[in-house]
Amino acid sequence: MASAAEQMASNVSWGMLGKATELRQRLLFTIGLLIVYRIGTYIPVPGIDGIALRDFMDQAAGGIAGVLGMFTGGALSRMGIFALGIMPYISASIIVQLLGATWGPLQQLKKEGENGRRKITQYTRYGTVFLATFQAYGLAVSMEAGDLVTDPGWFFRISTVITLVGGTMFLLWLGEQITARGVGNGISLIIYVGIVAELPGAFAQFFEQGRVGALSTGVILGIVAMLLATLAFVVFMERSLRKVHIQYPRRQVGMKVYDGGSSHLPIKVNPAGVIPAIFASSLLLLPTTLSTFSGSNAGPVMSWILAYFGPGQPLYLLFFAAMIIFFTYFYTLNVSFKPDEVADNLKNQNGFVPGIRPGKKTEEYLEYVVTRLLVLGSAYLALVCLIPEVIRGNLAITAYFGGTSILIIVSVGMDFIQQVQSHLLAHQYEGLIEKSQLRGKKRGKGKGTARR
Repeated sequence: MASAAEQMASNVSWGMLGKATELRQRLLFTIGLLIVYRIGTYIPVPGIDGIALRDFMDQAAGGIAGVLGMFTGGALSRMGIFALGIMPYISASIIVQLLGATWGPLQQLKKEGENGRRKITQYTRYGTVFLATFQAYGLAVSMEAGDLVTDPGWFFRISTVITLVGGTMFLLWLGEQITARGVGNGISLIIYVGIVAELPGAFAQFFEQGRVGALSTGVILGIVAMLLATLAFVVFMERSLRKVHIQYPRRQVGMKVYDGGSSHLPIKVNPAGVIPAIFASSLLLLPTTLSTFSGSNAGPVMSWILAYFGPGQPLYLLFFAAMIIFFTYFYTLNVSFKPDEVADNLKNQNGFVPGIRPGKKTEEYLEYVVTRLLVLGSAYLALVCLIPEVIRGNLAITAYFGGTSILIIVSVGMDFIQQVQSHLLAHQYEGLIEKSQLRGKKRGKGKGTARR
């Protein structure tokens, strides 16, 4: 049986898109800012040896450089002004959220409402500047060590740091503007557009490998079948949910008694969406970002990191799976679905789960249900991200065919469509209300004329 939200969404007329002026403006605003982002990925950082960088990236495309390029929309492979992408902000968000769950002062800030959230957002931005500065300086030094710079020195380092940190903060501002005045989550859309924009080139490179004989026809068909199967599986799992039955008692208003009703509380199998995969990838890429460009001049520690924590390596896969599972539980129970808040809301609305007392018992029951669901949800996320990663690492194909990229494309795409449907539904119901008000006025005028 379809839920009320699904029934309402099925009644949305996509033909109303041309008449929904506000939605059209939001879509154009979103597209415009995303075009600005894509243009920025092609503006190079001053002082880079373009030919040497291109040769290096061609050799490292199947390794960690390919993964880094995927999350930056290709800006890193071209060393554009957005080469760091939005990853420093994501890393800072992880650190602040982890501290918010364990450190007393931040826990107190979270309880202060809107003012507390503003301060936490401000701290996250400070952390973004710090991490971006650290990563930008590391990249500048590593590129000098890898002979990818035309004029090495402190002037190059300082200009690179200023350019890359400014690019990251500008991307953060773009994402916030899209979220506030556009459609969808701005940060997720930036990552999504970066992946989608590079997919045609990735497919061309993939089929070129088949043409020159690097990959057999059977392998190419098998990889395409795996991509389609992974895509269908992700869509199925992202739409899967558990419905918790909620009962509302009878209530009396004045002299009238209203019968109690019932509804369902939908809990997704994966309430955290694509966030755990992005968080896990961000943390794994943080140390290797600094060692990517150093090449043969890397120290023993950096060489060990590249050898054992590169894509496809056992330690990389192990830590990747562990962090995906951890962040699935952490993000769900602390951000996307808080059992204590849901239980309080149900209690305030006089709703209850049949057989479960309102309040603390309902919170414990919801936490039990969510925890059991997350066993399946976290395993699904780890499976989707790891299996294509293993195949991709063994065959040395592009990172855009990995499970993380497929998960981001499906999850962000579905969320974007749902938000567009919500705007269309609101516009459609506003039109119905206006029509009913006009009909009421016409009837009122007709009755007044008849009395005269």
